[in-house]
Amino acid sequence: MKGRMNTGLGEVVINPDVIATYAGTVAVECFGIVGMAAVNMKDGLVKLLRKDSIKHGINVVINDNKISLDFHVIVAYGVSISAVADNLIGNVKYKVEEFTGMETEHVRILVEGVRVID
Repeated sequence: MKGRMNTGLGEVVINPDVIATYAGTVAVECFGIVGMAAVNMKDGLVKLLRKDSIKHGINVVINDNKISLDFHVIVAYGVSISAVADNLIGNVKYKVEEFTGMETEHVRILVEGVRVID
């Protein structure tokens, strides 16, 4: 479902892929996030996504103009996962709401792996 906003000049429709791309860009800027993960359910493999396919690690659901986001992330080794998740949730919630003008219902973080940063 697409997000819809009515303004005095007409209706604005936002595709979930746009929100996913924006949210992914915000996420990889957060401290402790190595990148987004693509999970192959068949093999149980986790793959670090390149920057051009970052939206594939994010699920966006829009119900009644409220956004729900699920992030599949890979975190850096040695950082506090709860601190990284809190930082990610706060940044994404604020920036996505500012970007879209819609309320963020929830942000779920699914840590799919840990990587050592060189």
